Amino acid sequence: MLEGYRKVLVTGGSGFIGGHLVDKLLSLNKEVTVFDKLSAESEKHVPAGVELVRGDVRNPRQIIEAAKNADLVFHLAANANGTISVNDPQFDFETNAVGTFNVLDAALHAKVKRLLYVSSASIYGKPQCFPIDEGHPAKPFIPYGASKLVGEIYCNSFFNTYNLSVVIARPFCVYGPRENPKLALVEVSRYLRWHLNKQPIRIVGDPDRKTRDFVHVYDVVKALLLIADKAPSGEVFNVGSGEEASMRELADIISSITGRPAVLNVISRIKEDTYRLISDISKLKSLGYAPNISLHHGVKQLADELGKNPQMPAGITIFKKSQKG
Repeated sequence: MLEGYRKVLVTGGSGFIGGHLVDKLLSLNKEVTVFDKLSAESEKHVPAGVELVRGDVRNPRQIIEAAKNADLVFHLAANANGTISVNDPQFDFETNAVGTFNVLDAALHAKVKRLLYVSSASIYGKPQCFPIDEGHPAKPFIPYGASKLVGEIYCNSFFNTYNLSVVIARPFCVYGPRENPKLALVEVSRYLRWHLNKQPIRIVGDPDRKTRDFVHVYDVVKALLLIADKAPSGEVFNVGSGEEASMRELADIISSITGRPAVLNVISRIKEDTYRLISDISKLKSLGYAPNISLHHGVKQLADELGKNPQMPAGITIFKKSQKG
C-alpha cells in the first residue's frame, strides 16, 4: 500500500486520529514527519523513528519548510472541537480554513504527489435524507463545520486550478483509544468515562431520537490509507461504519459490557443536535473498504483500556454562544 510514496508528512500527527495513522505508516516502512504544536504531553506519545517538527499550520513559513521533501501529505491538523469553535470562531477559522490553505500552498510549492484532507461530516449540518451520501447538501450550523467546508472548497480549487492531486475524507463520529478527554466530544468515550467512574451519563438531547454513526479509529485509519492510495483525484469520501445507534442504545451497550445499569442524566433543553446521523459508505466500499470493528466490540475494547477510574471528560457541548452547556 502507498507504494508510490516514501516520505509522508502528517499534520496533526500527535493528535487522536493522526497518532494512529502515524503508527500505521511506520508499520508500512514510510519515512514519517509529524508537524504539530506538540505539547509536552503529546510529544511523549510520538513513536521513535518519526521526525518531529514543532509548528502551527497558521504559520505558512513553518509548514512550507516541513513539506519541502514530502511525497504525500495527510492534513489532519485542526480544531476538532465544536464548542471551541462557538466560543472562539476566529481561532477555529484561522486553524481550519486558513491553516488548510497554508498546507495546500505548501504542498503545491513542494510538488507533493498527493494531499489527503481530513474534513468532517459536520459540513452536512442537519441531515435531510438518510443515509447521507457525499452529494448531500452542505449546510453546517456551527463555525467548526463551516471552517472545515471552507477547507474543502480550497482543496477543490487547488485541484482544478493547479492540478494538485487532492482527495477528501469526511469522518463521522470517531472513537477509540488515546482520545484526549479534555477535548473529545464524541459520546462513546465520554459516556464510558462517566459510567466507569460511577457517574451518571449526561445525554445532550433526546436519547432515542438522537442517533449517530460511530466509527472506530482503526477503521478510519484504514479508510484514509485506502483513499490516499486508490481514490481518483478531486473526489470526496464519507468515512463511517454505515451503522446507526441511538444514545440510549449506546448506553445500553455500555451497561451490557460493564454488567452495571447506566444512570442517565438527560439534558433535554439542548435540542440542536437531536437528529439522525448515518453515513452512506458505498463510495468508500468501492475502494475495498469494509469496517471491521462493531460498536459493541469497540466499546468493550475501549472500556478494557480505560480501566476502572479513567480521567473524567472535560468541556461542555454547546451550539450557541448563549448556552451554558
